[in-house]
Amino acid sequence: MDLTPRTLRTGAKTGLSVDSLLAAALMAEILSPSRELWLVSPWITDVRVIDNRHGSFDALFGDTPPHAWRLSDALLRAAGAGSDVYVVARPDSHNEPFLRRLEAARLDDTLHVRRDADVHEKTLCGQEWLLTGSMNYTVRGMSRNDEAIIYKVGGPDAGQARLDLAQRWRSGS
Repeated sequence: MDLTPRTLRTGAKTGLSVDSLLAAALMAEILSPSRELWLVSPWITDVRVIDNRHGSFDALFGDTPPHAWRLSDALLRAAGAGSDVYVVARPDSHNEPFLRRLEAARLDDTLHVRRDADVHEKTLCGQEWLLTGSMNYTVRGMSRNDEAIIYKVGGPDAGQARLDLAQRWRSGS
């Protein structure tokens, strides 16, 4: 396996977006959940992450496939599939609708929401992969702003990131 990280520069100037990369990572988590899935971003909204308008993922979604899944849908599905999902964001009114939607699911054993006023890191990390860089998980971060996102599969980076994130946020509230 090639362990070379991929750097994706997204935004209006490059014409590239993170949509398909993010959708693939989240679909993989739903099909084969990591023991832990971490999403750390100071600003998060319930952005659309999986586009199913053409029915490409109908088999995964079941009898009533949605046209799209939002970030909260994917995280809740991963938690329901057995992954311990950790979400860390700033305690800000911008983030609250998203964070409250996750908390309302009452998956306290598998879904852990943390608020940290000092968080600035932007990372989504599963068992064997890592997506990190300058992008917040918001409409502007994912589709408008110029961002640099690094995607790594395999190697020690995902494991080290999970250890670092757990040390900072797993035990705290």
